[in-house]
Amino acid sequence: MKKGNLPSKMCLVCNRPFSWRKKWEKVWDEVKYCSEKCKRNKKG
Repeated sequence: MKKGNLPSKMCLVCNRPFSWRKKWEKVWDEVKYCSEKCKRNKKG
């Protein structure tokens, strides 16, 4: 994957866009938050 052509999503907590990361390669479809902080702050 080229660095200039990475998929991105909107974080469900802070509503900021974030880009694909190598560590999410196998779980990209399940990633919903841009960071662990946002993951912890999600509204139940």
